[in-house]
Amino acid sequence: MSTGPSGHVARSANGPHFKIRGVTREVTWGGTSFRTFLRTVDGVRINSVYNPAAAERVTGKDISRPPSHDLVFVIAHGFTGNADRPHVRRIARAFARHGAVVTFSFRGHGASGGRSTLGDREVLDLAAAVSWARELGHTRVATVGFSMGGSVVLRHAALGGEGNGHGDGGGGSSAGASASASASASAGAGGPDAVVSVSGPARWFYRGTAPMRRVHWLATRPSGRLVGRYGLRTRIHHRDWDPVPLSPVEAVPRIAPTPLLVVHGDRDGYFPLDHPRMLAAAAGEHGELWVEPGMGHAESAAPDGLLHRIGDWVVARAG
Repeated sequence: MSTGPSGHVARSANGPHFKIRGVTREVTWGGTSFRTFLRTVDGVRINSVYNPAAAERVTGKDISRPPSHDLVFVIAHGFTGNADRPHVRRIARAFARHGAVVTFSFRGHGASGGRSTLGDREVLDLAAAVSWARELGHTRVATVGFSMGGSVVLRHAALGGEGNGHGDGGGGSSAGASASASASASAGAGGPDAVVSVSGPARWFYRGTAPMRRVHWLATRPSGRLVGRYGLRTRIHHRDWDPVPLSPVEAVPRIAPTPLLVVHGDRDGYFPLDHPRMLAAAAGEHGELWVEPGMGHAESAAPDGLLHRIGDWVVARAG
């Protein structure tokens, strides 16, 4: 895996088209933003927001250029986040300087239905959002995930490359096996053209830091799930994973040749640097690793300058 800054900028002069209630509209600078509920293949309603590309973007040299209108960023938030959280909206505004943006709330989060499975069936939520982005007319799709969302974008891309559900976890219930097959079918129908994982884990069940021990308490204890539901607006499923899904470090080699960027802060309080380094080693030469000095964890810790560098990287690498 190589390291380094973002590459050169590529752009398209043609805007995609999409249909809403039978009316075809052109996605233009300053076009229409709207909200809808998507339905996943397992029947969960997912609160989703579309924002068109901004009128112009600013490169690292402060030169204003039009964004790429064939490109859309699909943002996968972290655990206890949702599409309406301030930091998610800030990230959407930053990426809109480079292309259109789809944000959504994972199951069990915010206004979406269902209950959180902490990264397992959430791959179906991301698959629905990616499919919607393509239905809107965008020919290039980049998935960008933060923390839990970072693990989801890796597995979604791996399933799209695999083309079937085999290998996504071990033996287990038929419900778990069918979820793997459904996720693979959805991802394979339109996988991403670039993948960015920010502050994501490399392996499951990590309890090596105090914040992660609190996450496990939220997920595994009835009292923790009550705090999640009423204090954090996050409804968490009480069942254990069965089967255990493909881990992020197992997923990464299956993503190639899709471009992959792993971003991690050197002050991340949830996952220490051995996590991104494991992902980097698994990716080999098809990905890049950026270790950001002074950065903490996930959406709230990502400065605007970093978001714009990620945007430039995606514009140059996607498709």
